[in-house]
Amino acid sequence: MAILKNAKKKVRSIKKKKNNNHPYLINAKNAVKDLKKVIEKGDKEKAKELLNPTFAKLDKAKKKGVFHQNKVARYKEKLSKSVNQMK
Repeated sequence: MAILKNAKKKVRSIKKKKNNNHPYLINAKNAVKDLKKVIEKGDKEKAKELLNPTFAKLDKAKKKGVFHQNKVARYKEKLSKSVNQMK
């Protein structure tokens, strides 16, 4: 456990930051997971419908600092490529 005063403060701030960012992380991950499930099923129409809301949630998480911008770019590229390759 933290002994120094500044270490205790850091623990508190990390906990607060985690509580603030957690909903954005969960929303983004769930959106990606749902889109991947639709892609596996092969429903291109539904996948195209889910693509924009998923991108919006990823962008919001990036804006809040939950994900790095390069990670979000990789997610978006992989997902859009998967949807476009569907038959």
